[in-house]
Amino acid sequence: MTESQPLSRATLALLLILAAILGAGAMLLVQRLVPAMSTNRAAMEGVVHDYVMAHPELIPDAMDALRARQAAEAVNANRDAIVQPFASAWRGAKAPKANVVVYMDYACGFCRASLPEIDKLVNADPDVRVVYRELPVLSEESRTAALWSLAAAQQGRFQQFHDSLFAADGLTDQSIRQAAQKAGLDMAAAQKFAASDAAAAEIRKNLSVAGEIGVTGTPAWVIGDTVLSGAQSFAMLQDAVKKAEDTRS
Repeated sequence: MTESQPLSRATLALLLILAAILGAGAMLLVQRLVPAMSTNRAAMEGVVHDYVMAHPELIPDAMDALRARQAAEAVNANRDAIVQPFASAWRGAKAPKANVVVYMDYACGFCRASLPEIDKLVNADPDVRVVYRELPVLSEESRTAALWSLAAAQQGRFQQFHDSLFAADGLTDQSIRQAAQKAGLDMAAAQKFAASDAAAAEIRKNLSVAGEIGVTGTPAWVIGDTVLSGAQSFAMLQDAVKKAEDTRS
């Protein structure tokens, strides 16, 4: 039987960096692979320090991996608050294999540019549900639009309002009310709901959860355990959905 060879310092450093990114469970595995290191924290830190100093290009990749892991943990901790739609603020499959959650602001040009990609995704995959979450971060009009959007969802007219307002030329109080009228809302009931504690609470919840999962702007997407920022192409959304479906199966 061939005697096992000791790990090189480079291999050991990579294992330790990976363990630091993946968490405590992976660190225990490394300690089992290298028993002598398990009780010598200084030795482990020295190996990692020397290797990182020699290969600083590893740091951005390591930080990206760490942020992705932290975001995935936060998504799992807030799963219901993310994927359960507010009233009728969703489209697609009633029993989805994958949820595509998109945080939007009606004043966001990149959100508007994402609408055709969402259409393509829903039309291409009958097992996908798109859940819309209001995240008004750009202006006071954004918040007004978000509150009226929730009122439209509460009346079962979300998609009509959503499409009409994004098609409008600019976001103003007038364009918001015109979109509500075009969507066929009961205007008095919508205005009352938009001013309600329930609508305000939904906005607060979205802002809070967005902060926890690392979302700071729109559009932002949660697909499975993955958080994506900015406008995404149909192909990129499809890839994320496939990854989420593969992970679930």
